Amino acid sequence: MQILGIGSRIKHAEYGLGAVTNVTSKHYWVTFMENGLETIDINADFEVIEALEDDVDTISFSEVEQSLISILRKWSDASSVTPIADKWRGGTIVMQPGDSNLSDKIVPIDTFFHKIVMVRDRIRVMEQKINASENLDDQEKIDLQQYITRIYGSLTTFNVLFKNQSDHFVGEKSK
Repeated sequence: MQILGIGSRIKHAEYGLGAVTNVTSKHYWVTFMENGLETIDINADFEVIEALEDDVDTISFSEVEQSLISILRKWSDASSVTPIADKWRGGTIVMQPGDSNLSDKIVPIDTFFHKIVMVRDRIRVMEQKINASENLDDQEKIDLQQYITRIYGSLTTFNVLFKNQSDHFVGEKSK
């Protein structure tokens, strides 16, 4: 039986995706994406996604922390900080109904922007899951990718809110 090294990635039936952060003679300490730190028996039933050799005797807390940050960035749908354009900071969005008897809806633009960023990040995660899927054939992946590209194109109106152009939605390029 191979002993997994620190940094190995596994998939556990109950806890989901995780990374080995410590190894003892009987247990793996695994940080799972959705369930946090769990201790599991070395002989427990789980799928090995990426095995690293157990050639590291000690590891610093800093190295574990950097490893976890890297894993979370790679596998989670949590977004990095995406700044709003300075001119919109602290502003509001006013939605006025066509019927003057109804009241306006005022929303802080920072709240609205946060929702747009969450939509973008979740679309990106969906895109990654489609591309990594073993259940879809190549043509199905291409078809779904085209839908995602069209979704991005529908959201380009909101690009004005982003401080950095690299954060913009990009749809189909003109031919």
